[in-house]
Amino acid sequence: MSQRGDVMSDRATDTSVHAPAPMRRVIWASVLGTTVEYYDFTLYATTAALVFGTVFFPSGNALVGTLYSFATFFVGYLARPLGGVLFGHFGDRLGRKTILVITMLMMGLGTFAIGLIPSYQHIGIAAPLLLVLIRLIQGVGMGGEYGGGVLMALENAPVKRQGFFTSLVHIGTPAGVLIPVGIVTLLNTFLPDGAYLAWAWRLPFLLSIVLIGVGFFIRLKLTETPEFVVAREQRDTTKVPIKQVLGEFPGSVVLSILAKIAESGLFNIYYVVAITYVTTSLGHPKGPILVAVLIACLIECLTLPLFGALSDRIGRRRVYVAGALFQTVLAVPFFLMISTGNIALTALALTLGLAIGHGSMYGAQAALFSNLYPVGVRYTGLSVTQQVGATLGGGLSPLIGTALLAAGSGWQPLLIYVIGVAVLSSAAALGLRRGESADSLSSTESLGIRT
Repeated sequence: MSQRGDVMSDRATDTSVHAPAPMRRVIWASVLGTTVEYYDFTLYATTAALVFGTVFFPSGNALVGTLYSFATFFVGYLARPLGGVLFGHFGDRLGRKTILVITMLMMGLGTFAIGLIPSYQHIGIAAPLLLVLIRLIQGVGMGGEYGGGVLMALENAPVKRQGFFTSLVHIGTPAGVLIPVGIVTLLNTFLPDGAYLAWAWRLPFLLSIVLIGVGFFIRLKLTETPEFVVAREQRDTTKVPIKQVLGEFPGSVVLSILAKIAESGLFNIYYVVAITYVTTSLGHPKGPILVAVLIACLIECLTLPLFGALSDRIGRRRVYVAGALFQTVLAVPFFLMISTGNIALTALALTLGLAIGHGSMYGAQAALFSNLYPVGVRYTGLSVTQQVGATLGGGLSPLIGTALLAAGSGWQPLLIYVIGVAVLSSAAALGLRRGESADSLSSTESLGIRT
């Protein structure tokens, strides 16, 4: 029997050592990790768009202050590739579980700490410096979080349903948007004028401690994935996983990073930059755009598993590329609809962008990218793909989008960026010949064994 067959056999017959953790627990642990990651991501991005320009970067120009805020947002992204390589290394050598606990604490406690930083008015330049330091620590933790969470689901799932089960992990992304945006919306609606800007913006950061506690408790109960256990028993652990990834899979690394840019970058255009444009450039109230974001994210929670299941049936590349191309067609209608200030049209625009465009790419992405690499170096390979691609996409898009808006030319220049990255990522995804399914790896490659 092939090595791959041995792994599958172990999953089915050895209940003492190699049996996978109950999928329900695995999925919940992975979803909570992704939720904490995107709770931080979304809360920081939302607060940067609405508050941080005043609290930490006071300036006479609102868009310039927001631009400074998004620069610190990008600092966190810059640290993510380092975290991906660092924690990917130990995740491939020591296992997935321990790394997941460490990274969750780094991200979650960092979010809590941001809620305690005094404003620029109280401690001067130390305030933004503390913000940057915490973002760097969080960025390193975020870099290792995603890969482990996805692989816990992927390596416990039936091979032919990897797209579906890993897409469930990605529900943590819109859920991580829903929770903080919902809290911000409630605070902004029911508190007296000025209270949110003065002090209430800190509450969602401090409340993150609840998510950390629940996620930490669940993750401590996880067992190691069966495929990694088999791989570790049947060969020596790769000493330098990043060397093997870059040396043996350079094409997969480059193409997957390019394919990632649109998924991550356009998510921030639909959400972060749209909020800035509607509230700052157009002067519309915050409430309707925040409600529209909530509606779109709620619907994406439902569409993600549908696209994940579809990718198992017709192929991950097809679903991924179709999602990217859909967003090229959507670009002009999207900006026309949100420019109206009408809540129904804004919600429709964001739903098409997030739940359909982003949802189709994100639903197929985890299984597609994970299977580009063998088990022995998969944590590192997936983390490099995710974090470098996210830095070039999601990290830069708020800066690019806000800078273009600050230039005073309206939304039209953004079309070049939106359409450009969507076409780039679709072309790169078409070049990925591995990753359609776990069966695309040879039996020895699936365990990371060199022959």
